[in-house]
Amino acid sequence: MTRLLLRFFVKNHENYGDAAVRASVGKLAGATGIVCNIILFLGKLLAGILAGSVAIIADAVNNLSDASSSVVTLLGFRLAQQPADQDHPYGHARYEYLSGLMVAVLILVIGVELVKSSVGKIIHPEAIDFSLLTVGILVASVLVKLWMSLFFGTLGKKINSLTLQATAVDSRNDVVSTVAVLAGCLVGYLCHINIDGYVGLLVAVFILYSGVNIVKETISPLLGEQADEELVEKIKRKVLSCEEVLNVHDLLVHDYGPGRCFASIHAELSARLDPMEVHDILDDIECEVLDALNVHLVIHYDPVLPDDAEWAEMSNVVGEIIKEVAPEVTMHCFRMVGGAKQKNLVFDLMVPYDLKKPNQELKKEIDAGLAAKNKKYGTVIRFDGKE
Repeated sequence: MTRLLLRFFVKNHENYGDAAVRASVGKLAGATGIVCNIILFLGKLLAGILAGSVAIIADAVNNLSDASSSVVTLLGFRLAQQPADQDHPYGHARYEYLSGLMVAVLILVIGVELVKSSVGKIIHPEAIDFSLLTVGILVASVLVKLWMSLFFGTLGKKINSLTLQATAVDSRNDVVSTVAVLAGCLVGYLCHINIDGYVGLLVAVFILYSGVNIVKETISPLLGEQADEELVEKIKRKVLSCEEVLNVHDLLVHDYGPGRCFASIHAELSARLDPMEVHDILDDIECEVLDALNVHLVIHYDPVLPDDAEWAEMSNVVGEIIKEVAPEVTMHCFRMVGGAKQKNLVFDLMVPYDLKKPNQELKKEIDAGLAAKNKKYGTVIRFDGKE
């Protein structure tokens, strides 16, 4: 069914890297969610009224909220499709993250309302009129929601959308809640025990728990989370595939929404190369990364002297000292400045965030290790990572 819908409503649907295709997939998901959830709301509302069950009615209202969430999803993809402008030079793709956050907030609101109604039902229980029609509607709802969860999850993975993945989780929650409601009705009918309110409360707690998790997942990219490790490795491999590039470091990735990724990286090349040649080499790599990974990359040129005997020797010496002081720390941008009598070794250190040792203590230990080997050299260290 998913493939059929994509074939009918999304042109070139297999080209998921294309921004227009991605937006069309999102709009299809939103429209499908609106139609399905409205049908489910009407069916469950009828079943809840006939049975007199607060749990079924709450489940129906939950589907109505899901329809609202689908409207938010539809609007989110439409707004995210807007091109960059003077006020937003990096585009509007983060609207998709905001729509995912709105879906999560709606889930939390529904959870809170369901807690209220369920507690009221526990305090003031009412008899439930159970029928085959009620069972049929709830079973049909479970099957539809199960398909919707798979549908949104599949599309979410294909276009790497947090919004659709959150919607898939919401649909899965509906499956769990409806099964719980159905089980409560069956227990009440067979055992003559009214647990409608308690079932509703359990469903509400489950919905709130999943809502909190979705909020965390959607807020993280808005705050600026760590870049995906696979993407980081792909960028590094692409840059290092150029034979003139000796090493890379200081890769920073900035996510402005799906399809709007900007990055910068330092690349070490021989200082013997002509600057114009280096410019052409790096420019070509930037274009290749954009074509292959859809990442707007800026490369900073770090000139190094690997064929200089003194440079190579002192680079190795400092590297060994750093391994003894803090093996987790890595060095880059190594260079030497000064005259014949006194020289400074200038370099950067990448310090992990979880390293307990203060930066100034690291410098003191490195200076002490270097002084023990050769007092001719001092250090100028810039620390990356933790403060």
